[in-house]
Amino acid sequence: QVQLVESGGGLAQAGGSLTLSCTASGRTFTIDAMGWFRQAPGKEREFVSGISRSGPTQYNADSVAGRFPISRDNIKNTIYLQMTSLKPEDTAVYYCASSLRQFTIPTTPEAYDYWGQGTQVTVSS
Repeated sequence: QVQLVESGGGLAQAGGSLTLSCTASGRTFTIDAMGWFRQAPGKEREFVSGISRSGPTQYNADSVAGRFPISRDNIKNTIYLQMTSLKPEDTAVYYCASSLRQFTIPTTPEAYDYWGQGTQVTVSS
């Protein structure tokens, strides 16, 4: 089993920045890709960004491309999502997830095996 704990959510103004962190514990050697999803009220959970164990391979949704760089520290078993140029439409609960699938960065929730509890991000206009 792998446990994921997110931190760093909160309230920001449009144009501002927030950084989310997610730390994995337990059988971390079993997971490859880690990523972020978000879910706004009344909407489906959507993929935001993902990163492979090796780091160089990343994938970002079009809605956040160029604004939300993702990084990973394998020593700390932690990934980071640096959210910049925030928009009110970025308001959602952000979830960290990890996948047992190797050599790929899935973009659908069903492909991820472990989830954090979620952290609220609210962007005011």
